[in-house]
Amino acid sequence: MKHLKKTVFILMTGLFLSLNACGNKNQEVEKSEPDPYAVSTDKMTIKLDTLYSDLENPWGMTWLPDGRMLVTERKGEILIFKEDAFTGEKLTGVPEVHEVNQAGLLDITLHPNYESNGWIYMAYAKDQGEGGVLVIGRAKLDGNALVDLEEVFVCGPEWKGGRHFGSRIIFDKDGYLFFSNGDKGSRPQNAQELDNDHGKIHRIHDDGRIPEDNPFVNTPGASPSIWTYGNRNPQGMAYDTANDRIWAVEHGPKGGDEINLIEKGNNYGWPEISYGINYDGTVLTEFKEKEGMEQPVTYWDPSIAPCGMALVTSDKYPEWKGNLLVAALAHQHVNRVVLDGTKYVEEERLFQDIGRVRQVAQSPEGYLYVVTELTGLLVKLVPQD
Repeated sequence: MKHLKKTVFILMTGLFLSLNACGNKNQEVEKSEPDPYAVSTDKMTIKLDTLYSDLENPWGMTWLPDGRMLVTERKGEILIFKEDAFTGEKLTGVPEVHEVNQAGLLDITLHPNYESNGWIYMAYAKDQGEGGVLVIGRAKLDGNALVDLEEVFVCGPEWKGGRHFGSRIIFDKDGYLFFSNGDKGSRPQNAQELDNDHGKIHRIHDDGRIPEDNPFVNTPGASPSIWTYGNRNPQGMAYDTANDRIWAVEHGPKGGDEINLIEKGNNYGWPEISYGINYDGTVLTEFKEKEGMEQPVTYWDPSIAPCGMALVTSDKYPEWKGNLLVAALAHQHVNRVVLDGTKYVEEERLFQDIGRVRQVAQSPEGYLYVVTELTGLLVKLVPQD
C-alpha cells in the first residue's frame, strides 16, 4: 500500500517533479531551454531533480569532504549517497536509539574542523530508565563504520514517550556547538523552569564542556548549558555566519508556529504566551505577549509545522540569497522567507504537495537539497536561470 500511494503521488505531481532514474548524475542545463518540469517561482525557475524515492522518516543531511552525502533515518540508519545517487550502503556502528514517535536518530553534522579531527556529530534519543533522553554524540569514520563513539551531552531528566525531542545541531564561527531540545510535551514546568534541559536551546564546547560565559552558569539550580528557554519544540536552526546570528523555527500547538532570532539568555515564552490554541480548540493562554518574553520574528496561524531550515548563501540562487527556506510538514511545502536584517518581509510557498518536508540543506557545492516523509524523496533544487 505504501508503494501504491507513493506511485499515485508521483503521477499527480509529474507536472513539477522531474523523476530521473535514481543515480542520475548532474546534467548540464542550457539556459536558453529550461527543463519542461521546472517550476517558476516568484524569483527563480527551479528544476526538482529527484535523486531517491524510498526514504521513510529522514531527518538530517551532511556532506563529507570526499563528496559523499549522509542522510539519517529516524529509525537509526545513516544512508550513504555519492554523486547524487544512493550507493546501497549504510554506515555501521550507529548508536542504538530510542525510537518512539518523534524520538530516534535525528540530526547529523560535521565538526567545522572535520578534516583535521574527523568528528561527526549526531543528535539522537536513547533509552534511559523508564523513558528516553536526548543525546548529543560524536564519532569518527573508519571506512563505512562509525568508531570511537562519545556521548558529548546527555539531556535530563529522562522522559517517557517520544514527543518533542527537537533536535538540530549547529556550530557558530567561534566553534561553539548549539543544539535544540523540545519540551517533551510537558507544560509549564519544563520550558519555563531552568532546572531541566527540556524546552531549551543549549550552548556547549565541542567536547561537552560548559562555556564560562553561558547566561545561567551562576544561577543556582539552573542547567548551565542553557542558552535560551521557553522554546516549545525547535526542530530547525540555521546559523548566519556573515552576521553571527542564529535563527530557529519551532512548532506551536494549533497555530502559533514561530521563527525566532535566538539570543543569549532570552525567554521565548512557551507556554506563558502563544499565538496558538489547544488542539481541542480551547484557550491555551490569554496572553500573546508578556514583559521579559520575546516576540517571534513571524508566526504561522494556521500551523505549517515547521521543521528543518537553511539560510541560502549560495551564488547558485542569487535571487534567494539571504532567504530562509523552511521545511513544512503539515502543509507539505517549502517556505521561502524574505528578511530585511532581522525583520520579516514576506514569504513564498514553494513545491506544494511535495510531501512532508523534514529538512532543507545547502551542500558545500552550493546546491539545495530537500528530504520528505510520506513521499520519501531526496530532491535536488537545480536552478535554471
